[in-house]
Amino acid sequence: MRSSALVLLLSFTLTQLVAQDLGDRRVVLEEITIPGMPGVQSFAWAQQGNEWLLLAGRTEGLHQRQPFAAFLAAGNNTMAHVVDPTTNEVWSASISSLPTTLYEQLQCTNTEFFQRGNTLYIIGGYGFSPTANDHITHGRLAAINVPGAIAAIKNGTPLTPHFRQIDDSRMAVTGGYLGHMNDEFYLVGGQRFMGRYNPMGPDFGPGFIQEYTNAIRRFRIEDDGSSLVLADYTETVDTMELHRRDYNLVPQVFPNGEFGFTAFSGVFQYSSDIPWLNTVDITASGYTVVPEFEQLLNQYHAAHLPAFASTSNTMSTVFFGGIGRYYFDGNGQLWDDVNVPFVNTISRVERSENGAMLETAIGTMPALLGSSAEFITAPGIPTVFNDVIDLDALVGDTVLAGHIVGGIQSSAANIFFVNNGTQSSASTRVFRVLLVRDINTGVIAPTATPNTLEVALSTNGEQLIISLDLEHAATGDLNLLDSSGRLVRKLLSARMPSGAQRLHNDVRGIDPGTYLVEWVTAEQRSVVRFVR
Repeated sequence: MRSSALVLLLSFTLTQLVAQDLGDRRVVLEEITIPGMPGVQSFAWAQQGNEWLLLAGRTEGLHQRQPFAAFLAAGNNTMAHVVDPTTNEVWSASISSLPTTLYEQLQCTNTEFFQRGNTLYIIGGYGFSPTANDHITHGRLAAINVPGAIAAIKNGTPLTPHFRQIDDSRMAVTGGYLGHMNDEFYLVGGQRFMGRYNPMGPDFGPGFIQEYTNAIRRFRIEDDGSSLVLADYTETVDTMELHRRDYNLVPQVFPNGEFGFTAFSGVFQYSSDIPWLNTVDITASGYTVVPEFEQLLNQYHAAHLPAFASTSNTMSTVFFGGIGRYYFDGNGQLWDDVNVPFVNTISRVERSENGAMLETAIGTMPALLGSSAEFITAPGIPTVFNDVIDLDALVGDTVLAGHIVGGIQSSAANIFFVNNGTQSSASTRVFRVLLVRDINTGVIAPTATPNTLEVALSTNGEQLIISLDLEHAATGDLNLLDSSGRLVRKLLSARMPSGAQRLHNDVRGIDPGTYLVEWVTAEQRSVVRFVR
């Protein structure tokens, strides 16, 4: 059972958090209205040109906690949708005409999926199976011809010719992630869950089987357009570091130029029902736990945007809302809530050229949105690897990066223990994500923020570089704190002029770990977190 403890960690405003979000650009959200937009969360998607294909997932909000009410078949998404955000058109078709095994799998939640060329591959998924007369995780791989399925949905022609499927018990995974690199698929994390959900445990009331994969499963999919074969299957198991689900696996460009993925946070820890804080890097040669870094914000699966700047050798991942253990209140105070609430935080995790990771809150969603949502990259935007946006190749002051689609919208932060199905819903809201020069982060139209505090480590890790941009001259203290907020050293106590200031401090004498830089005046306290 989760504790109700709520702990105030830090007290600071977010004014220091609106520096350049991605290179020389800001992240701006612009909501658009698409009549007839379906509400769906934890779904799979593919695209052809400007059109999206949406499949699977659920049409309700957060699942209820009572076994008899959780993950009801009535909330399954039994439709296939095509959405064109440029014309605001939506087309839909029932998938009930598909063969039974396909029909059952493709109305499940938390499938793993990836689009390779014109084919969308969907693995596993959890939901009620009339054939099994129980809730199951499907041990199946489905392949969908995206152009064919889109045309069939729009024209009202049969869907079956565009859908294929094979059975394979190794694909019985839900809540994991599917990546693709060097013609190899990476099925990372997740679980096999058989039976009704029950928060009281597998041996209380209606029992269930829950088996985390604790694994990276690698394989190729040989597909000639007719038959599907899983080849060269290998499995790497780590019962601690890979014990995670309902997380974000994001493609990355690492400082040495190597491509791969980072598994961010996820749930649950063995000792308690709280998220992991560490992250794991995955490359073709193996996996590594990221040293001395903890992700405090946006820990569940949420819409996210990866971007890389080769000129600075900087990799950034932006997370849009969702669910997280840590959140900011209206006064800019950071709280630790082990009930893991819905949050509206927009955060960025940045990996510098020396491999150091820095997490920063850069804005807020307009509501408690983003959980189990997807970021769909705009067609034609330059990318480096998979959907990693190439920041250096962007042209123009305003660039459409993509859209935030679907997910859960919650009416309050903590609804799990009172949820009767009315406190949240599958969102029908769609947001354009713009990368814009010279305006502030936020939802259009953002308001100006007076002061900015940023920190970074030098390439050799020996110098702490502090950037302080003040709207007005101010007298204040600049302090270095440890992760618990204790003073390590006073960096500066002075009256600072308005404008941009840049300070360097030798940090060779401090131990590796997580630290805070604090700027304090009579009117304001600003804090940024970094890892030495």
